[in-house]
Amino acid sequence: MTMTMAEKILAKAAVKNEVEAGEIVMANIDVAMTHDLTGPLSVESFKKIGTGKVWDPEKIVVIFDHQVPADSLEAAKNHIIMRKFVKEQGISNFYDVREGVCHQVLPEKGHVVPGELVVGTDSHTCTHGTLGAFSTGIGSTDMAMVFATGKLWFKVPKTIKFQIEGTLSDYVYSKDVVLNIIGNIGADGATYKACEFGGETTRNMSVSDRMVLCNMAIEMGGKTGLVEPDDKTIRYVEKRSNKSYEVMKTDEDAESLEIMNVGVDDLEPQIACPHNVDNVKPVSEVEGTHIDQVFLGSCTNGRLDDLRIAAKIIKGNNVADGVRMLVIPASREVYSKALGEGLLGTFVDAGALVCNPCCGPCLGGHTGLLGPGEVSLSTSNRNFRGRQGSPDAEVYLSSAAVAAASAIYGKITDPRAIK
Repeated sequence: MTMTMAEKILAKAAVKNEVEAGEIVMANIDVAMTHDLTGPLSVESFKKIGTGKVWDPEKIVVIFDHQVPADSLEAAKNHIIMRKFVKEQGISNFYDVREGVCHQVLPEKGHVVPGELVVGTDSHTCTHGTLGAFSTGIGSTDMAMVFATGKLWFKVPKTIKFQIEGTLSDYVYSKDVVLNIIGNIGADGATYKACEFGGETTRNMSVSDRMVLCNMAIEMGGKTGLVEPDDKTIRYVEKRSNKSYEVMKTDEDAESLEIMNVGVDDLEPQIACPHNVDNVKPVSEVEGTHIDQVFLGSCTNGRLDDLRIAAKIIKGNNVADGVRMLVIPASREVYSKALGEGLLGTFVDAGALVCNPCCGPCLGGHTGLLGPGEVSLSTSNRNFRGRQGSPDAEVYLSSAAVAAASAIYGKITDPRAIK
């Protein structure tokens, strides 16, 4: 039987020779991740189960990234709960407030390799499918069951493969590609499907750029994002992990596979406008829109490549008067490398605020909340009403290049106009 990559990974996890879309399987989990915001409920639910010990402390990863350092007494209590749980259960893969965003830290630290089944109590866990794993977000109470048994039920999803072809123009990046796809198929266009990204354009992307595609699979309703592992993937994984892995590839004649062709030769920078991620327009249609804040960071676009792109544009310029630019590297590793390359100095010299690695304003956290009537341009992945502060604020989404160019002029700006 021919199968998609998603089906093959779930078949392996369920210890079956084959599975098909729509089938319900009980699957063995390879990696289970939780963080400071969702972890306490998982711990509370786990204790109610009464097993006492987690199924395998080496396969659990706990990361503090959403409210770090603690911004309230409640957040501080949550941190204490998780630190106590980690110590009680002997969980060695624990990353406290200093390390960064979970979806960046997991691959950096070698926790994800091809062929694995990865779950996390965060919807953007789909990011890790970049490395050829089936990775998806689950609820905190589901995670309690994983903690107790190492297993979880899954319905095998169909796959929609985005065959991306063409050459990206200058100042057009993977963020623009995925925003364009979401704008075309809608926020529910891939509901409970595995979103696989292929084609010449994807193959030419770096692992960092591919992470952007998989990260936003959930924004079109996807169950997971996936990229078929290639030499770039293997080099990335083998540099960071000593775990064994198995490369899975989609059979092109798999019954549950749907192909969608995407051409990008004429694509211009894309903007997701308030208040939905699928409200996407080319930058030419929203140029000149006033902004109060620029957020460069998040698990979508807070990697080293993003900081390099933005620093190149903003170098020698200043952040516009009346605009707050927040630069938040996605991890301590990214922060350190950006510091060594002088990128952070470039942002500081331009008048930007460089913050510690964390989720920042992406979820309306304590760093950079928007007030009533304010407008943000953000490189993150969601722009729902109230997402970054006041429900009367507006959030636009863009690439790092658009964010940097817009910070200079205080309004949404096409980076291709920067000379």
